[in-house]
Order: sequence, then C-alpha cells, then structure tokens
Amino acid sequence: MWKVYRPLLKSLALLALFNAYGFSTIAVGTQEKPCGYPNYCARTDRKIEGYPKVPPALGPAGSTVIDPGFGSRILRVTDEKTDPKRSGGPLMTPSSAEQNSWNSTSTKFYVVTGGGGYLLYDFDPATMSAHPSRTPDIRWGGEPQFSYTNPNALYGFSTRSTEFQQYDVSTGKVTTLHDAASCVKLNGNDTGHSITVNADDKRMETSLGPRQGDNYVIYVFDRELGCRWYNTSTGEIGGKWGPKGQASTPDRFTIHNARMSKSGKYVYIARANPQPHHHWVIWDIETLNTVVCPSECSGHRALGYSHLIGPSGRLHPMDLLIRPLGNLDDVKSLIPGLGKTEGYWYDQHFSWNNTNADDSNPICVSTYRPSNPNTPATPLSVDGPWENEIVCVETDGKDSKVWRFAHNYSTAKNGFWSTPRGNVSQDGRFFMFTSDWEDQLGEAPNGKKYRTDVFIVELK
Repeated sequence: MWKVYRPLLKSLALLALFNAYGFSTIAVGTQEKPCGYPNYCARTDRKIEGYPKVPPALGPAGSTVIDPGFGSRILRVTDEKTDPKRSGGPLMTPSSAEQNSWNSTSTKFYVVTGGGGYLLYDFDPATMSAHPSRTPDIRWGGEPQFSYTNPNALYGFSTRSTEFQQYDVSTGKVTTLHDAASCVKLNGNDTGHSITVNADDKRMETSLGPRQGDNYVIYVFDRELGCRWYNTSTGEIGGKWGPKGQASTPDRFTIHNARMSKSGKYVYIARANPQPHHHWVIWDIETLNTVVCPSECSGHRALGYSHLIGPSGRLHPMDLLIRPLGNLDDVKSLIPGLGKTEGYWYDQHFSWNNTNADDSNPICVSTYRPSNPNTPATPLSVDGPWENEIVCVETDGKDSKVWRFAHNYSTAKNGFWSTPRGNVSQDGRFFMFTSDWEDQLGEAPNGKKYRTDVFIVELK
C-alpha cells in the first residue's frame, strides 16, 4: 500500500513547496505544473491592453504593486532616498540590456546611480525582497558583469589602469586578472568600456580606446591562452594565440558597443560609423574571420551562445529575427506573419542572460513608444499588443508565443536613462527595469526632468 501512495505524497509535498515559494500552478493533463520559468503562465494573447487612467500608487523602496492589466507583482527597488551620495538622484538599470547585472543564483544584483557609479543589492527570490549590500569603491569603466557560474564573482575593467579585475562580493577582495597594456600598444588616455564574460568564466572581453564611439580595439583575455585583439581602425588582428594578420572584411571603423557570446567564440561589434547600431560586425575570435551583417541589421540586439536576436526593421518592430553567428544569412523569424505598423514605431531592448547552450530559452524584451505623452500621470500610448510592455518571446522554434508580464509605466521622455531598459535574471524568474512611472517619482535634482527608479517584475 505504501508503494502505491508514496508517489502521490511526493507530488503533494512538491506542490506545497512550490506554493510556499509563491508559485501558482497550471494543469497539464491530470498533473499540475508550477507557473514560472520555463513554464510561464502569463498571457500570450494579442489583445490591445491600454494603460489605466492613473498608474498604480507606489509606496517607498521595498514595496510592491500588482500590475492591473497583467496581474504580475512589481517590486520597487529604489526611491529618492536610496543613493547616499546624491539625495533625490535618479537610479537606473545598466545602459545596455545585454549586460548581466544579476548573479548566478538571483541573490545579488546592482543598479546604476546618476553619478555613473553603481550600488549592490541582496535579493531574496523566495520573498521577492531587496536590500542594499556592501558596494566596493572600485573605479571600473562602463558597467561590471556578474559571473554566469560563480555567484560571488563580479568582473570589471579598471579605469585607473588597463586591468581586468574580479571582485568577490562575499569577502570584499579585489583580484587583478590581466593587464591589457602588456599585450597591445595603447595610447595614454585609452581604457576599457564595459566588460563581457563567457559562460564558464574562461574568457572576457572589452573594447579599448579613449571613449565610446572612438574606441578602436576589441580585446579578449583567455585565462589559459592569454590575450587576443582586433584593431578595428587598421584591421589588424594579433595577440598570444590564434592566427595573426588582417581581418577578412576591408571595413575600418570605430566601436560603439561590443559584446562576446556566452560560448566565448564570437564578438558582436556595433560600429560607431557611419551611424550607431547599423551594419554591425561579427568576429570569429579564433580566426581572422569578420563578417558584416548582410541585411536587416537595425535596432538593438542580444547574443546567446551561438545565435543573435534583433529586429528586422521591416513592417513591425516586433518582427524579430534569430540567426546563427556562424551563418548570418540563415535568418528565421520568431513571430511570423506580423502586419505593418501604420504611422508609428516603437523601440525595444533585449536581454537574454537566461539563455541555455542551444539558445532555446525565451528572450525578454522591454518596449517603449517615443511618441508617449509627457504629461504627469497620463496613460502611455498603446495602439497594439506589446507596446510599453515587458514581454518574453519564445525562441525554441516550437511556437511563436509572446508572454506578456507587465506595463513598464515609463514615458521614456526624460532622456536616455528613462527608457525602460531591462535585465532578466539568469534563472528567468525576474526582470529588472527602469521607469519614471509616468513622471510620478518626483523631479530630478536639476529640476528639468523627472526621476527614474529601478523596479523588478516577477515572471510567472
């Protein structure tokens, strides 16, 4: 008799555990499955979901609200008292949605301050609560990145030197890993801009030069093999390993942005000229192969292990394309059959920190309308599904679902930093984003714009 009932008791125990941690469930056949990554239960319809007449009333940092349109919990992480150095200053997510600002266990993340610094937070995923943590006094260029394997490792590039560094959030220890100046000739004012680290922490990448837009070296450090670099202004590729010589493409350019794939095999480079974000280039790091995007190259993008996702720029802003980094001509649409968007367009930022080795996990997207009203407490513009929303899109090719989680409540009218750039946690359960909450967070210290804060929406 015990053998008969034991599986049932085990299932009930698991169900109780899921409920204790805040998961709801969906019925699959005669069994129950928890609602949450990767079994999202969020809406996948294409109904127009307008904004409420007034945004949900917010409490202070640490409080939560329920999105009235989609039912998701939203945590307010920061408020006007959060930044001890700049009272009333804005708080934001990283400038790029591609950056990995969550640690591998979703127990740490960072937010960006108005002064260009950042603040570390402790996070409890079971209770969806966040608290300020010890933040190191380290001068790093751009924005740091958490490890994909070690929950205590945070990586950055020193602006006081030309060094890759690692910070241990549990001990406060800073370790220098490598000095780029030992391998490539740099000018006196050159430094690194942001950093990306691959999935096993063996390779890290940055772009070097005087500033974003004028940077001219893609630099890769391999813990076992040493350095490798690509001078995009001269086309020369060199370093301690791999073939040396001229890049296969004749294009010469400076760098707006660069990111390394999670496999550590490719670098995606957004050129600063002739215009930002267009005609990007893929470098196969272990070769001299550099390939310019052949077509449909507009908008923001995100890398997985071996694929890249971004918009086509045709007909509809959510006409998203996935293509292998080793064969850019092999293009597939994630949401086929979209009609033309008449008279308006909206932008989006992509985050894929939760992707797996075959790049079949959903990619998460935050969208915004440049034509949003900028009158405080005025509903944002919505003429179709997914506008001014936070969504995740199926990438496994089995279907073309778009899970809809929340409105983002950001006008995107208070400068670049008010665009609702978002970063998904590595376990796919949470999405951190920036919002001015329809200009309801108070005026910025300069009195010319409204503040932004950081929010986290639960993905279920």
